[in-house]
Parts: sequence; structure tokens; C-alpha cells
Amino acid sequence: MELSPKLAAKFELLQNRYPVKRSALVPMMLYAQDEYGYISDEMVNELASRLDLRPVEVEETLAYYSMLHRKPIGKHHVQVCTNVACMLRGGAQLLQHAKKRLEIGHKETTQDGVFSLEEVECIGACTGAPAIQVNYDYYENLTPLKFDRIIEELDNGSHPAPVPVITGALRERNALEIPLISKRWGIKDSHKIDVYLQNGGYQALEKALKQMTPESIIDEVKKSSLRGRGGAGFPTGMKWSFVPKDSPKPKYVICNADESEPGSCKDRPLMEMDPHQLIEGIIIAGRAIDAHRGFIYIRGEYRYVLDIVDAAIAEAYARGYLGNNILGSGFDFDLLIHTGAGAYECGEESALMESLEGKRGYPRIKPPFPAIVGLYGCPTIINNVESLSSVPAIILEGGEAYANRGTPKNGGTRLLCVSGHVHKPGIYEIPLGMNMKKFIYEVAGGIRGGKKLKAVIPGGSSCPFLKADEIDIPMDYDSLAKAGSMLGSGGMVVMDEDTCMVDMARRIMHFYAHESCGWCIPCREGTSWLCKMLERFHAGFGRLEDIDMVGDLAKNMLGRTFCPLGDAAAMPTISIVTKFRSEFEDHLHGRCAYKSAEALVGSR
Repeated sequence: MELSPKLAAKFELLQNRYPVKRSALVPMMLYAQDEYGYISDEMVNELASRLDLRPVEVEETLAYYSMLHRKPIGKHHVQVCTNVACMLRGGAQLLQHAKKRLEIGHKETTQDGVFSLEEVECIGACTGAPAIQVNYDYYENLTPLKFDRIIEELDNGSHPAPVPVITGALRERNALEIPLISKRWGIKDSHKIDVYLQNGGYQALEKALKQMTPESIIDEVKKSSLRGRGGAGFPTGMKWSFVPKDSPKPKYVICNADESEPGSCKDRPLMEMDPHQLIEGIIIAGRAIDAHRGFIYIRGEYRYVLDIVDAAIAEAYARGYLGNNILGSGFDFDLLIHTGAGAYECGEESALMESLEGKRGYPRIKPPFPAIVGLYGCPTIINNVESLSSVPAIILEGGEAYANRGTPKNGGTRLLCVSGHVHKPGIYEIPLGMNMKKFIYEVAGGIRGGKKLKAVIPGGSSCPFLKADEIDIPMDYDSLAKAGSMLGSGGMVVMDEDTCMVDMARRIMHFYAHESCGWCIPCREGTSWLCKMLERFHAGFGRLEDIDMVGDLAKNMLGRTFCPLGDAAAMPTISIVTKFRSEFEDHLHGRCAYKSAEALVGSR
């Protein structure tokens, strides 16, 4: 197959940059699709030949990822998010308007091939809801009129300016915030190395390499009480200490930047506005476990962010912060960026490693755990973007000082994305342990329109819901666990009194049914049947016995799946059925008290 010089050069680079050639498969498919619009049979054979694979091995991986297409799509691929944050701000109404405006339906293309349309899951623009992507460009806070203007400009051959940075990240600081890892947000050219160096950048790396041992780095991170910011909340320093010191195999550091949890959109601005902070944290982590290679796995929807981080990595190499003999310390470290292609499951650490190896993102059975048998069968640590971005501050100011910013066993600050029915949606950096009620009303501006609060998702769609009378609690891992929920990935979604909780349960389960990898029966069948039951119930065809059946089916999924996706689907469903049972009863025979309110969302 004859390739363009640009694509051929990209392929050559990718197929020679990984320890195992197959790892290049997903990025190569995405770059091929960017040029040709889809993955043809001819391209499947070309990729198989270059990576020493059989065509069927390329096909099986290709079929797994939602962003990869086997048939041509429109020149402008319009993707409308209707997940929970966008749903609360009129995403469903925007989708219906898009269908009428473009005169096509979901996964259809206009006859002239200019536009295609797709309803998609969370795209990481929750604080700017409702939002769409056109190819890789983001457009936020949309109305039908704004949508029409974007379409008109594209149809006329011009390129409407996309959102340069996620809405809600750049704004006036609240007095209750403690900017630490977000302190450089808003500084001109903050993503460039010169600006980073002028503002304290790479000082922690120099300290770690010249004044500390690997053991003392881990001890400092343990003292900080830093707990994983990706959702699980596991102590970071403890995770690092599990890596065997005497392993004869290479060791790896992976940054999990596959930010796909509905409600969460904090990792995107961390990478966009301060990529060198993340790079510095990864190198320090490498030094702590004696790893000499790292990977940043970025979700495919964040393609423009990938380019920003890639440029920052190149700057770090040019200045001697990556590569051989960093800062004359004798320590070597190489860092690669890797793209996903649309799969929520790949946020789970073992599925992420499978994906990075060029396969479907199926979770692995544990044990063994990644610290012992991880990427390519070697010891590996995997941490979230926010976790690794916190490491330079911990090393620079000391673990105890960092820990004192939070509460006991919950050290430091936390980035919270708040979306939904609040006056000031945004991304805020607050001390761990701030009171949730105080945060919603004094930081996020309270409930818009003077309405009453009904419910809160504290940390992303996988977290159990809290009712309005349950939010007067500290926001840390332990306090939320005691209240029956989780801090999760920091994606808070706030719902006012007009929100239909049956519809929320339906939309959340639609997401998990869509994203289930299908490997294990409880998750594959459980999410599918729950989705069907909730769709039927919300449409007015439910039965009284269905209410208990929904709760029982969700409970039977808990702890019975290979990875936490089954639990993530079950926990919010159980909490909604338990705490808002009366709304399910009201829905019998089609009696929904909130349908009129739902119809007005898009015009607010």
C-alpha cells in the first residue's frame, strides 16, 4: 500500500519505538484513520505486515475501540455528548436539534459526505456542558443557535475556533481554594519549558536525583498521605514500595491519562496547561522504583492534548531532563506518549496495559498485581495524572507539609470538577476534607435558579448518590466511605429538585452497558438487562416488582466481575433505587413528575 510521506514517516517512528512492536497498533490505526477517514481492508493488511501480525489480530483489536471506523465517516464528524453532566444541561435536546439540522441520525452520514453524527459518552468537558466534538475540536456551553453557527461555518469551508482550554479551569480563584498543582494555570505559555523553569519547574527532580535515594523518595511520598486520585484512593507511596528492588526485568512507570469517568475532566487541563509538572512527577517516580522507561496513556478523544504533551516531552529531552545521565546524576529515563482509541474499560490499570500492548482492553485476573507482573510481564506502577502531578510538590516542600494541607490519612489538595445544576461549574483545587455543603454553596455558587438541591454524585458516575440531607460531611476518602459513597475521581455532579432520578439511573446504566468489555457474564449480562429494564421503566412500561428486581440484579453484580466496572454500574443504581424509590413508584403507568421540566432544560 502506498502511503503519504508524512504517514509513512509516522509509521516508521511508531513501529520502532516500543519494546514490543504490537504496541504501536492502536496509534498507527488512529493516524491512518486521520488521513484516510477509516480503516480499509488494505490498511489492515499493511498494519499486519509492518507489525508482524496476522490480519485477524489487527481486526480483533480494531473492532474493540469505539473511535476506530471500518467505513467512511463524514469530513466533519459531529459527536454530541449526552452523558450525565451534559444531560443535566440540555445534551439530549441538543442531540435532537443536531439530528434535525443535519437531517441524519446516530452514526449516519449526509449524502454529500460532509457531516456525520454520533451520540457519544463523556468526552471530558463536563464543566462546559453541553459540549460536542467535531473531529478532535471541542465546543462547549452550546445552545441550538451556537450549534447552527458552527455547522454553517464548517459547511462554508471555514474552521470555527474551538475551545482553547476546558471551561471552568481558567476563572477567578475562590478564596477557599489552595492552588498547588494548578498554580500555573492561566500563566501565559505555562505549557512551555521556559515558563515552567521560571516558576519552580524541575527543582524537585534535581533534589530527588542529587539529594535523595530511591528509598527516601518513597518514604517522603508515604509521609505525604497521597492517595490515588484516579478513583481507588490507594496510598501512592505504598504502591511504589511493592515493586521488587532486585527484579532482573525492566521496570516501567505508566501514567493513566485515560480520563473517561463521567463527571471528571481535571486531567485534561493538567496536561494542557502544565505538562512539564506531570513529566517531572513521572521521572521522579521512575527514580523511586529504578525504572528507566515510562508511558503516558492518553484517551483518544484528547488528541490535541497529546500533541501538547508530546511537544513538552521533546523540550524536556532537548534540555536534558529526559534521556541519558539526567542532570549529571547518572540516571537515565525515556518517556513515550501513547494514545487510546475510545474505551472506558482502559481506565482500569490491567486493561490499560493490555491496550498499551496493542490488544483489546480486557482486564487481567489479579493476582499477580502490576507491581510484580505488569506491562510486558515486568514490574510496573500505574498512577493517575493528578497523582503524578502532585509528586514534585511533595518532594519540594516535604511529605509532612503536603500531608498537613489535608486531613489525617488524606493528605494534600484535591482537584474537584463540579458540573450540573450549580451557578459556577468549574475545576477547583481545595484542601482534602473541605465540607461538601460548604463547597457546593460557597465555592460552586449554590444551585442555579434558586432551586433546591436533590442529590449529588460526589466523585463520578460510579459513586453512590447522596441526598441533599447527607452532604454536610468532609470531602475526604474516609468520610465519604463512612457516608456510603466515594470521593472517586473528583467528578462531582449536582442535581436540583427538577431532576428525574429514574432518568439518571437509566442514563448511567446506558453508559456502563455501552462500555462493558463483555468478558465476564455478570457485567455483560447485568448491565445489558439493567439498561433494558430502566429504559422500559422510564418509558412508562414498568411493573411494581421491577423496582426490587433492579436493586437485586445490581446487588448480584457486586464483587462478581473481573474488574470494578460491574461494581461501578451497580453502586449508583442501588443508591438511586434505595433513596428515590418513590420516584420509581411514581413512574408506574407513565407518571413522571419531571417530564415537563426535562423538556425545558435545553432552553434554560
